Amino acid sequence: MTASSARPSRPWGTLGAGAAAIAACAVCCAGPLLAVLGGIGVTSAIGALWIPALAVLAVAAGLGVLVVLHRRRTSACRTAPARTDLGMPTLGPPPERDGSQAAG
Repeated sequence: MTASSARPSRPWGTLGAGAAAIAACAVCCAGPLLAVLGGIGVTSAIGALWIPALAVLAVAAGLGVLVVLHRRRTSACRTAPARTDLGMPTLGPPPERDGSQAAG
C-alpha cells in the first residue's frame, strides 16, 4: 500500500452517529412521555372504578387551569407609566443657552 491509496470511505460512521442521536433522543424523552401516559392511565383506571372520581378530577383540572391563567395575568411584564426622553433632534436653530436673543 502506498500513501496515496487511502481506505475507501464508508457511510457507517454517519449512520452510527445518526443511530446514537436517535437512541439518545429516545432515552431523553422516554421519562416524560411515560409519565404523561401513566397519568392518563391512572386517571382512567380510577374513573372506571369510581365514576364520581371523573367529576372530581375534571374539577381539579379546571381549577389548575384557572390558577395558571391567573398567575400568568398577574405576573405579566408591564412598564411604569412615565414620560421618556427619546433624544430626538429638533429642527431649526439650537436654542440659546444663556436666555438672550441673538442679534441678527
